Amino acid sequence: MNNRWIAALSPSALVALTALVASPALYAEGSDQEAMAAAGAAVFHQCEACHTLDPAKNGFGPDLHGVVGREAGTVPRFAYSDALKNSGLTWSEENLRKWVADNEALVPGTRMRHVSVTDPVEQDYLIAFLKSLN
Repeated sequence: MNNRWIAALSPSALVALTALVASPALYAEGSDQEAMAAAGAAVFHQCEACHTLDPAKNGFGPDLHGVVGREAGTVPRFAYSDALKNSGLTWSEENLRKWVADNEALVPGTRMRHVSVTDPVEQDYLIAFLKSLN
């Protein structure tokens, strides 16, 4: 592998790549989704400051357990912005991809502030991880 290519990776992409390469599941038949989800767990570390994966509690942001396929703004006991509550969005893969890239463009007026995940590969990993939680 070319060292310049490795140096160009974002820190989260490098962690995800390392998780993929080091994962024994990568070498088992039919385990691509498991390997992607493992890499996505590394990308998810960017989200952990605000979001929990425990459906029994929310953090600064709502819990993300079961987010794929869920209607936006519907986690109990979380005070969403009116913009998100009234968005009419369902968290499909396409909408999650748009959200993590630029949430303000998808839902103007949302209160969420975050570091954008614009790399399509990192988005794939993150979405695979979130899907594994359903």
